[in-house]
Amino acid sequence: MANIKSAKKRILVTETKAARNKSIKSAVKTATKKVEAAVAAKDKEAAKAALTNAISTIESAASKGVYHKNNAARKVSRLTKLVNTVA
Repeated sequence: MANIKSAKKRILVTETKAARNKSIKSAVKTATKKVEAAVAAKDKEAAKAALTNAISTIESAASKGVYHKNNAARKVSRLTKLVNTVA
């Protein structure tokens, strides 16, 4: 356990940031699963709506520094490609 005041603060700040990042990543995963579920059900309209929401969530996470911008772009690209396969 840390004894120095600044080290104790860093521990608290790190826990706070980790909790925030975990929450944001969880939201991205949930949005992704909703898109995949709509595609599995072959519901094009629901898939497009879920995709719009997922893109917004992913871009938001990238802007906050939770995901690298290339990682976010890759996730968006894969989801878009998946939705475009629905006939």
